[in-house]
Amino acid sequence: MFGFVDETTIEVASGSGGRGAISFRREKYVPKGGPDGGDGGRGGDALFVVRRNLKTLSHLRAQRIFRAANGQPGAKRNRHGRDGEGVVVPVPPGTVIREASTGALIKDLGDDKEEWLFLSGGRGGKGNAHFKTSTHRTPRFAQPGEAGTTVQVRVEIHIIADVGFVGYPNAGKSTLLSVLTNANPKTGDYPFTTRIPNLGVLRVGDTERVLADIPGIIEGASHGAGLGLEFLKHIARTSVLAFLIDLSNDNFLEAFPVLRKELDTYSRELEKKDRLIVGTKTDLPESAERLAELGRAFPEERLVGVSALTRQGIDTLISELLRYGR
Repeated sequence: MFGFVDETTIEVASGSGGRGAISFRREKYVPKGGPDGGDGGRGGDALFVVRRNLKTLSHLRAQRIFRAANGQPGAKRNRHGRDGEGVVVPVPPGTVIREASTGALIKDLGDDKEEWLFLSGGRGGKGNAHFKTSTHRTPRFAQPGEAGTTVQVRVEIHIIADVGFVGYPNAGKSTLLSVLTNANPKTGDYPFTTRIPNLGVLRVGDTERVLADIPGIIEGASHGAGLGLEFLKHIARTSVLAFLIDLSNDNFLEAFPVLRKELDTYSRELEKKDRLIVGTKTDLPESAERLAELGRAFPEERLVGVSALTRQGIDTLISELLRYGR
């Protein structure tokens, strides 16, 4: 069991075409029949297919080589060789495919139910029946099949969600996610409880929003500190970023600027996203005054105070979250 895997390297290969046949018609009353070598079959294609039921790349860690079948050679009596069976690489929504050596983007598979032809199989070789001419009636040659292609690629998941929860470790992200959705993330009163991204679905009537709880970000995460750098990529597709600020922390006013700086350092695109400040743990002493201070410090930002324990402010937060999404 590999657990959550969001990046791995695999080898993908299309099949080679079958060789053409060298054959001559030989029948009882036709001792010198012409060439009748058939064509080789086409090699199998290699495809990526997005499957919504997949959430990680653990299956690719278990099977690292995906190779399509080769085409079969042609046969006498102009019989065509069988085409090679293709190979399918199943991936979750939000998968990005890059060159293994350079990291260059090959394909962004953002939508579910998408099928993408990555490598075409090699063409089958022509049999000697194709090469008969008026001056060359007995060609004793045929084409070899076209070789398939083998490529090493790095496969990554960029989780697709409407709202990304970002914040310091132990800011209450996992607990709030469990209150708002059907998710059941691990929670605890210690840093870095969340070590993998957690997804949950907020449903209100016929409306849904996918919420993602990203492992805690600390100062320096954009340069590799803590767990944040590894998972910052998962908020790239969100429509809005919800910055969770722990009002029980004496340094609560410093959190929002630090978090914004880390996200901006990682990717300037994250700075352009809609955002919402969520002050957490409003059931604790002094939280009301600290929430007011937060509002005064950042008057241009949308602000909601909530308590996952007492559900204070949860309905207001839900209304805010429903304003965003696809």
